[in-house]
Amino acid sequence: MKVLVTGAQGQLARALKEYAASRLDLDLYAVGQPQLDLAETGGIEPLIHDLRPDVVINAAAYTAVDRAEREPEMAFRINAAAAGEVANGAASIGAPIIQISTDYVFDGTATAPYSEQAPTNPINIYGRSKLAGEDAVRAVNAQHLILRTSWIFSPFGHNFVKTMLRLAEDRDEVCVVADQFGCPTSADSLALAVGCVLDRWMGGASTGLGQTYHVAGTGACTWADLAEEVFGASAEAGGPSAKVIRITTEKFPTPAPRPRYSVLASGKFAAEFGVVLPSWQSLTRRVVTRLAAGQ
Repeated sequence: MKVLVTGAQGQLARALKEYAASRLDLDLYAVGQPQLDLAETGGIEPLIHDLRPDVVINAAAYTAVDRAEREPEMAFRINAAAAGEVANGAASIGAPIIQISTDYVFDGTATAPYSEQAPTNPINIYGRSKLAGEDAVRAVNAQHLILRTSWIFSPFGHNFVKTMLRLAEDRDEVCVVADQFGCPTSADSLALAVGCVLDRWMGGASTGLGQTYHVAGTGACTWADLAEEVFGASAEAGGPSAKVIRITTEKFPTPAPRPRYSVLASGKFAAEFGVVLPSWQSLTRRVVTRLAAGQ
């Protein structure tokens, strides 16, 4: 199966490249800048027509949540308009698309995990642009599967886990928000979930087409909980560690408001694809151990 992935330097694309390298039946092409600049129109469809993939995975995104408040046009260009162009390009050759989305499409006022049927109501530009991207994909390609996930981390790029480890190198204490709840998810575990979708499709099934799913690490925690897990795992591996000072959201103001509760219910994906991601704790420790080993 030939698979085209956008956002080549992103966490998920890099995890997918590692995953595909171990499989002889997956021929994965990850594209990004400068080969493909989704800030500009007109680049994706010719690339799709030249490559003619069996599946397109749109993992590219404008993910700078706070900067998006200052650059809404760019956030909507990449997360919404470009997502629609990728989906349309896939549709033009009869290929399905997997669109990666986010827990930030919800407002965070729930008190129980969000199902796929829960009303969306994003409270920042990033969330609004990603929701607009979902709508754009649904509008132009009936063969879509939208995958919402949350709190992504990995050994690659910029993410919360790596930031905590960097801060611990020269600080004894780190202040971390303790009243926002979510589901930390490693990029490698998400890549495995995507691989299960591809397996179904390679087998001739159409499972998931036209559907939206939530896929996230099992369990929920606060950012402070996650930081403590990071530092515990790092200390065990001989890496940097720090004491977590728990603070409220009000003590750490940001340009973009965050949902206070964006826990995702992943039961629908588990029921239909037979995949449950490991606990957020085990996912965290696996990545921290890899980072400590310099991998």
